[in-house]
Amino acid sequence: MDKAPKSMRLHIGIFGKRNVGKSSLINAITNQSISIVSEVAGTTTDAVEKSMEMLPLGPVTLIDTAGIDDVGDLGEQRVQKSEQIIERTDVALIVCDFDGWTEFEKNLAKTFNEKKIPIVAVINKNDIKEISDEKFEEIKAETTYQIKLSAKNDKDVTAKIKEGLIRIAPEDFINPPAILENLVEPNDTVILVTPIDKEAPKGRLILPQVNVLRELLDSRCVAVVVTEHNLKQAIEGLKNPPKLVITDSQAFKTVSEITPENIPLTSFSILFARLKGDLKTFTEGVKAIENLKDGDKVLICESCSHHAIEDDIGRVKIPNLIRKKTGKNLTFEHVASHDMIKNISNYALIIHCGGCMTNRREILSRIAKSKAEGVPITNYGITISYCLGILNRAVKPLLK
Repeated sequence: MDKAPKSMRLHIGIFGKRNVGKSSLINAITNQSISIVSEVAGTTTDAVEKSMEMLPLGPVTLIDTAGIDDVGDLGEQRVQKSEQIIERTDVALIVCDFDGWTEFEKNLAKTFNEKKIPIVAVINKNDIKEISDEKFEEIKAETTYQIKLSAKNDKDVTAKIKEGLIRIAPEDFINPPAILENLVEPNDTVILVTPIDKEAPKGRLILPQVNVLRELLDSRCVAVVVTEHNLKQAIEGLKNPPKLVITDSQAFKTVSEITPENIPLTSFSILFARLKGDLKTFTEGVKAIENLKDGDKVLICESCSHHAIEDDIGRVKIPNLIRKKTGKNLTFEHVASHDMIKNISNYALIIHCGGCMTNRREILSRIAKSKAEGVPITNYGITISYCLGILNRAVKPLLK
């Protein structure tokens, strides 16, 4: 991997009615023909993504959406896809033209403001006609930053957009939290346990392992990478005990038995529960396992669509652990990637993956939905450690 993963990029969603110039805008920002531009309304049929470096902001992902006012059966599906993008948008660009701020834009702005997502209002086609002062004041009252431009003819579109983004980018992107915040100091030794099993990608490590290893190196720590088979040897070979042992959640049982109680232990998934989501909410949510009854449904929520193997963690291992823990006849259902079942009130529990392939905004949106519906939510690593009876030990290092 030689580029920043999407999950670590600022997600910039471009929204608006059909034919206001959203595609022209993303083409101007990227200086490429990313989206088809046409005078025919509704040319963009699905979200178009482009990852790029936008200095000094750094890595960003631009998402061009279909018109939010699309019509017909197919149009309704496009609108639903555009609404789905909202859940992972860090900064919203709402594009309109000189006709100004209609009910469509007002409703969009209301949605983003309720979710505390900063808004850049882009008044496009400024070369054709200037927006009235009255309409511009209305836009200013409902958005965070405003820009007048012509996506087709202005030479400094990127500079104008960049200035707006710098002014309103979320603080947790400008100064992102560390995965190992308050856990390690320079010269500490940390052992990473990375099982090489059927789910391990050939020739490389999985993304959370790479992220943690890179952060340890940046922090001037000593990183010892082993499989669970060499963990005992690694611990005994060190002059001093490691500051921390981090394991893949699937090896929790073996690793907890090998690692002495005086050595702090956690997992990559639990680290990401704190980084991407809400550790307290996840830790409280897992207790719902004790209250599961025969016939209850549990939703397994993944942030990426991968080819499921015969011993898949979300489809096989976690369901088996919960069935063994509860002794109940339960139904497990799955959603993957950016899909999320709207009517989640039918579920007794939601179990989310570590979230390495999506951004924090999307996971927080899912947590907010579960709270609104009164459905407990937790994550993979916390679920596994709970079922194995080692939850307190696994989360203790993160609760200092």
